[in-house]
Amino acid sequence: MKKTASKLFCLVLAAMLCLSFVACGAPAEEEEGAPTPGVDATPAPEGEGSEGGAYTPGTYTASAAGMNGDVTVEVTFTESAIESIVVTENAETAGIGTTAIDQLPGEIVAAQSLAIDGVAGATFTSDAIFDAVADCVEQAGGSVDALMTPPAEGEAERTQEELSADLVIVGGGAAGMTACMRAEELGLNVILLEKMSFMGGAISISGGNQVVMGSQLQKDCGVTDDSVESMVEDFLANGANLNVVELLTLYAENVGETSDWLQSQGVTFDTESGLHVLAEYSHNRELAYTGSGVGAAQAMRDAIAATDATVLLNTRATELVTDESGKVVGVKAEGEDTDYTITAGAVLLATGGYGNNKELLSEEMQSALYYGPASSTGDGVIMATADNVNAATRLMEYGKRYPNGIEVDEGIAKSTISGNIVGWTMSAILVNPEGERVVSETASNRTILEAELQQTNQMLYLLMDSETFDTWRTKLGGAGISEEDIDGYLEANGSTTPVFAHADTLEELAGIVGMDPATLTATVETYNSYVQAGEDADFGRDPARMTMEIGEGPYYLVEQKPRFATTMGGLVVNTTLEVENTDGEVIDGLYAAGEVVGGVMGDDSPSGANNGWAVTSGKLAAENIAAALQ
Repeated sequence: MKKTASKLFCLVLAAMLCLSFVACGAPAEEEEGAPTPGVDATPAPEGEGSEGGAYTPGTYTASAAGMNGDVTVEVTFTESAIESIVVTENAETAGIGTTAIDQLPGEIVAAQSLAIDGVAGATFTSDAIFDAVADCVEQAGGSVDALMTPPAEGEAERTQEELSADLVIVGGGAAGMTACMRAEELGLNVILLEKMSFMGGAISISGGNQVVMGSQLQKDCGVTDDSVESMVEDFLANGANLNVVELLTLYAENVGETSDWLQSQGVTFDTESGLHVLAEYSHNRELAYTGSGVGAAQAMRDAIAATDATVLLNTRATELVTDESGKVVGVKAEGEDTDYTITAGAVLLATGGYGNNKELLSEEMQSALYYGPASSTGDGVIMATADNVNAATRLMEYGKRYPNGIEVDEGIAKSTISGNIVGWTMSAILVNPEGERVVSETASNRTILEAELQQTNQMLYLLMDSETFDTWRTKLGGAGISEEDIDGYLEANGSTTPVFAHADTLEELAGIVGMDPATLTATVETYNSYVQAGEDADFGRDPARMTMEIGEGPYYLVEQKPRFATTMGGLVVNTTLEVENTDGEVIDGLYAAGEVVGGVMGDDSPSGANNGWAVTSGKLAAENIAAALQ
């Protein structure tokens, strides 16, 4: 039977996971007067109905900003209790924010308290529910302060449980889920541990694209002349030749078969939209998942639900168990009220990266905005490099940075890339803080990033006219940037970050951000002349995406800052994905897959590469483990 553990979000883990996803930014301000009591509710006069948690009976409605927009609740009160909470409207991410929506209303009602833990990894959705319910409590004349006082409880006694399996997988992201699916298919008894309240990891908040080189999918989309050699060459060029060639070749040789196998497991691709044209690739080899990364993650969860795998959510692995010979023979883990000791024929680390752990980041990476999953705290690296295991690491100083983040909270980014891609087909350009173009907007992300890092404050601005901006702003919802969020940023008009400055004229716009008006005006005039000529004489922008002049105002400048989610470093593995120690020897019983493995990408990863590596390495690891255990 498939088992799913109940929710764990202890205070220690909450402290570590206070950041939400790549996607998680600061909530927009709630509209004044938006919460309104239901027709059968009569708000109590101030000071009444709050003694002892008493309420004015009725149903009340309130909204608060979540990750992707407002979360609206209806709360029904009796005179003495919260009777029910229903989330009536939301746009939260399936499998992440919706986990909080499924869990928290019932927990609040059961506890008659707001002093409960939010859902790990769904911080902003959790906060939205708490805030909206608190608003309804106030409308009903209750005391929010009283509901914020935790009930006195004795310390619960923790139980001890011993389990065993052929394979323990630590981590429920794309690599872990893929490995679980394949291992179960091969007949292994699998236990999967996931410290969050849901499986999904980074793929859930990714752009939802994947390299499919060598697959039937790629051939069906019209590309039949791609090759392992071409993919390796492209990745080496993108990764500054720091890639581990043996692992990169392993990836290129197997990603096509993996992609087609995923289709058979229910993970489908958007072949109708076709392969993506990207500067990083000499052949078109990237496809989007149907339903983006959210859709892929849900399809994997559904596939695992159909197996006999034991899935323990809210259960964090804390230690690798070794025997006297140094072989890894299991893990220790902590659940909500249970401590587990799990013995296994093999352990697969699929714990993701370490972007949310500054202690493991280089100084350079610490300066970039983070937009990745809260769960990326480097647990696999920490456990594997402990004295009893002594695993080796490499390229820990590198992370995949993108040039198109907006800072929605201190140190936290959201991505504008989905809007930018459309903007390049219209009239959007990039300018530096002095008002000058410094790079082709249709160059690779790496090229744009390198130019961006050389500019004042390591940033650029996206310049758009009215027509382009009106289209651009509609394309950001998938990154958690709602049009309501944008309206709030525009109201600030450059006075706070993220900078969304706007004005009727270019001269006025330049003044808002401290640019020289003459420089910005000249830049626009020069660019428009290149559009007329059909050639970018300065930076060689793709003529096919240079067909519209920058037209009428209002004009907009949107900040573009370096952001990252994915780390490039990690554990040293061989081509069978066995982890090696600092002496270069295989650590018997220990494997790794996905982002926790270091070196495949070099110092940078091209689009669709990380998802492709996660699923490919997860599938291969399961196959190698099955063969070793026979």
